[in-house]
Amino acid sequence: MKKQTSFADMEYSARQKPTRREKFLTDLDRLVPWSVLIALIEPHYYRGERGRPPVGLELMLRMYLCQNCLGLSDEGIEDAIVDSIAVRRFVGVDLIERQPPDATTLLKFRRLLERHDMPARIFALIREHLGQQGLILREGTIVDATLIAAPPSTKNTEHKRDADMHQTKKGNQWYFGMKAHIGVDAQTGLAHTMLTTAANESDVSQTHKLLHGEEKHVHADAGYQGAKKREALKDSSAEFVIARRRSTYKKLDEADPVRKLIEQAEHAKASIRAKVEHVFHVVKNLFRHRKCRYKGLAKNTAQLQVLFAMANLVLSQRTLCAPYRTVAS
Repeated sequence: MKKQTSFADMEYSARQKPTRREKFLTDLDRLVPWSVLIALIEPHYYRGERGRPPVGLELMLRMYLCQNCLGLSDEGIEDAIVDSIAVRRFVGVDLIERQPPDATTLLKFRRLLERHDMPARIFALIREHLGQQGLILREGTIVDATLIAAPPSTKNTEHKRDADMHQTKKGNQWYFGMKAHIGVDAQTGLAHTMLTTAANESDVSQTHKLLHGEEKHVHADAGYQGAKKREALKDSSAEFVIARRRSTYKKLDEADPVRKLIEQAEHAKASIRAKVEHVFHVVKNLFRHRKCRYKGLAKNTAQLQVLFAMANLVLSQRTLCAPYRTVAS
């Protein structure tokens, strides 16, 4: 997208210290394979045969991805384009020439993507893109799940909570919402598979859906005990490295050498599994997605597919952005 430099941009670029948001969006701009994503969506985009001409596809795609990566609502990203020069430059809007697309336009674009199953295809496309860069291997998979909270209030027209969500107990705390289950490459920590369920679904019941079938080993926490014995995985040739439950060895004396060996082995297992937390950290902390934004499992799944795709790009930026940083320095 060709961007004309305005007087505001010239004044902004004269600063000596870029903001963290500016650096983040600059890296994201370099990482996203724009041409490939545009080619994927373009056959389904509005043709503009009658009525007002449609907003440019790349502009809408940039606005959509920026919204998700900054954790903003439809109205929030519309305001951010006006308020933030960094966001405006990323999206490619010059306020002198035109106003940014409004929240309703973005809503229609999101529904267009959902109607054609584009979020899942974007996740798969970026996974393939990173695989071509040699960043996703196929020898091992780490599986895990995280809870995404949903509004438990019944103060709505139906006086009911979201029927697709459910409550579950973790420790001594009850949670209402959904679960995001992921399969992560054991070497790079990039997610290759993602699915969602209601929060009351057990982690181990989704294990077979998170594997690509070519793993030599599978790593998981104690919540996946017995995964190998399940019907869907009985023919798997992969080695399952599952954490032991602490209750099975904490009753041993702390000075017992057997306990020390077990703890060392569990520590080694945990050091491998730690990679799965990196992608969760990006989605929940960097992208600030800690609560379901929409009603229903389908819409929230679509958003998570895009978020995990962008998280993969963010986690890969040390490798893919290295040439740019070398030149800049």
